[in-house]
Amino acid sequence: MSRRLVLASNNAKKLAELRALLVPLGVEVVAQGDLGIPEAEEPHGTFLENALAKARHAALASGLPALADDSGLSVEALGGMPGVRSARFARDAGSGEGDAANNAELLRRMAGVSDRRARFVCALVAVRSAHDPEPLVAQGRWDLQVLTQAEGECGFGYDPIVRPVGSERSVAAWSAAEKQAQSHRGQAMAALLVQLRTLWGWQ
Repeated sequence: MSRRLVLASNNAKKLAELRALLVPLGVEVVAQGDLGIPEAEEPHGTFLENALAKARHAALASGLPALADDSGLSVEALGGMPGVRSARFARDAGSGEGDAANNAELLRRMAGVSDRRARFVCALVAVRSAHDPEPLVAQGRWDLQVLTQAEGECGFGYDPIVRPVGSERSVAAWSAAEKQAQSHRGQAMAALLVQLRTLWGWQ
């Protein structure tokens, strides 16, 4: 492959999803951890700002074009929480750490709540260099309902406790191909692919 792109994440499942979505461009996606690059701070209150900070950090450390994803779950009844703190939701609450703890914390807070509306949100940012003045930006949103208990064995993160609007199955019961076709990350990547082709000339 003639093109390399460093992914500003060490999440193996996220890396696999993004690699699959970039197959049409023949891009080699390298995890920043494989290059010895530590994860960037994520101090901002929006997915977009955090994604941009992570992309610039990875590009600066690697000297390569970089792609960053910042994504999470926004729950209507919780005022948008857990939002940018999705991966650290339970830890912030002092109730544990990791996917299972995050899911348990969310289900606890949603107990007895009738408004179950939520959405997965993804912001993708690609930069050619750390100081690129024209970062490529794409965002995706996937409307969901929060379940009352976990269902399904696939996916990661909050997938077992949310169901896409119009579906009878939790996201954790969807195949990887189904998820890529409709998810927030799939939507954002489809929009980013257009920009990579038209603005960067990656065909």
